[in-house]
Amino acid sequence: MIGAIILGIVAGFLGRLLMPGPDPMGFIATTLLGLAGALVGFYLFKAIGIGDEDKFDLGGIIGAVIGVMILLGIYRAVAKPGHGKGRTPATR
Repeated sequence: MIGAIILGIVAGFLGRLLMPGPDPMGFIATTLLGLAGALVGFYLFKAIGIGDEDKFDLGGIIGAVIGVMILLGIYRAVAKPGHGKGRTPATR
């Protein structure tokens, strides 16, 4: 359990570092994003035959970071422009 939380923290911050943008997330939201990204990476890697199906290894940190980036892309596609900033794209 502690390992999954640490993986979530690391993957969340690495994913957000690789995809910088105006995402209003704190530490807990980033950790939850990392955990969800690890699950997405695990299932993605499992579907293409990478990783161990007997253990919950989450496809490793690489799979977790890829999962975070996928989730961030989806979040940005459905979020309103300027979410949390009070500005529209025309005023930036």
